[in-house]
Amino acid sequence: MATVELRFSAQPEHVRTARLVAAAVARRAGVDEAVLDEVRLAVGEACSRAVGLHRLGGVTTPIRVVLTEEEKTFSIEVGDEVPGPGAAGVPGARAEAPAEESDEGDGEDEMGLAVIRGLVDDVEVTAGKDGGTIRMSWPITPADAEADILS
Repeated sequence: MATVELRFSAQPEHVRTARLVAAAVARRAGVDEAVLDEVRLAVGEACSRAVGLHRLGGVTTPIRVVLTEEEKTFSIEVGDEVPGPGAAGVPGARAEAPAEESDEGDGEDEMGLAVIRGLVDDVEVTAGKDGGTIRMSWPITPADAEADILS
């Protein structure tokens, strides 16, 4: 099992780098070329969402992206450290935000999660007092199967 971990400050300009790294690692892991655009878009959406939550919540800790290659799957976890309401909520939901900010942020959160769920078949969203995580995974083509396809 190979793992790459990326941490970056909550700046929108770093999201592009996270997308590029995710696509490169996914390609190396054996994710189908036809799916790489979905990987890029999903990671971009999850990272943009985490950046927005950090900035809105005044959180200065880095965004965490963990890319893991397992035997049959490639997974990406994007974590924020914005305290959420617990398992009943979504990652980083703001319990203390003023109503007008919360309503706008919740709409963006829901839209972002809908986009991710539309792009990725296997998505898990968790939240807790230490922040939230969006975990996404894709099947990979084992190297020997890929060699068979190419021959």
